[in-house]
Amino acid sequence: MFKNLTKPRRVVITGFGCVTPIGIGRKAFWESLERGMSGIKKIESFDVSKSNVKIAAEIKDFDWEAELNPKDRKHVPRTVPLALAAAREAVKDAGIATDKLSHTERQNFGVVLGTGGGGLAFTEKQYVYWLTGEEKKASVYTIPASTHGGLSSELSMVFGLHGLSHVVSTGCTSSTDAIGYAAQHIALGKQEMMLAGGVDAPIARGILEGFNLMTVLTRDWNDQPHRASRPFDKNRSGIVVGEGAWIFVLETLENAIKRDANIYAEISGYGSTCDAYHRVRLEENGIEPARAMQLAMSDAGIASEKVDYVNLHGTSTLLNDRIETQSIKNAFGEHAYKLKM
Repeated sequence: MFKNLTKPRRVVITGFGCVTPIGIGRKAFWESLERGMSGIKKIESFDVSKSNVKIAAEIKDFDWEAELNPKDRKHVPRTVPLALAAAREAVKDAGIATDKLSHTERQNFGVVLGTGGGGLAFTEKQYVYWLTGEEKKASVYTIPASTHGGLSSELSMVFGLHGLSHVVSTGCTSSTDAIGYAAQHIALGKQEMMLAGGVDAPIARGILEGFNLMTVLTRDWNDQPHRASRPFDKNRSGIVVGEGAWIFVLETLENAIKRDANIYAEISGYGSTCDAYHRVRLEENGIEPARAMQLAMSDAGIASEKVDYVNLHGTSTLLNDRIETQSIKNAFGEHAYKLKM
């Protein structure tokens, strides 16, 4: 793993948990995915009658209060219970009893979460309280709960983990970067185990209108929401906002074998680059996204011809899908036409 590092340790995934619009828990999620189920529906969490964007992928039937101590419910954003639920499933799946960890084990067990919006929806809610004369409903922890950095801390506190506790916020690549960052720390011997993944809950009026101002949200499928997200389709017309959380348990291969843990996969490489071009728009040539993939393959010590599948961003926007297609061709050449995506 990570061939470009000096004597790296191999890193594997031994636990997985998720909360999604198409299923709560990895089993329900996977079954819905296999059936091709869409989680996109008309927004129910606030009034969209005056908006030209009326759909999103909201999570239904999730008992978020059950994930929190009653005294905390007023003081944390929705991202916290989502991440906690996913993390609890991941830890259980990995066969780890966090309450039985030694002090040394806790010090070497870290958390890295990726998020794009973090607590923005929570912040918006607090502003509504302040501006409508309902200050008493607002949380005294508005500032720390609104910042992205508090997300990982919430997991660290609940599970009693004293390793590094970091949040990565790099837009749409946040959770991918979080996984790479976490895996590198294990590979380098800086941590023994990690909770790593991503969480976002950006379905709120202000956030929706902010995206809408950039004209990146689809407005064409309000009456057929299940058909709205259609990346690479000739009738694609924009993004659909969604919410969810997914968490992996990462650890060394040696430790996983020692614990007789179920191993889902090995993380063998990671690459990241920056277009340094525009706030939200990719450069047309697709060079830097391609270089990120090439760096990951180099890190893993594999040739591009050995890759079978590429997981795409697939925003369903006219521009991004075209540039992403070009970047795949740049990275894989003729092999791009043989890939599953």
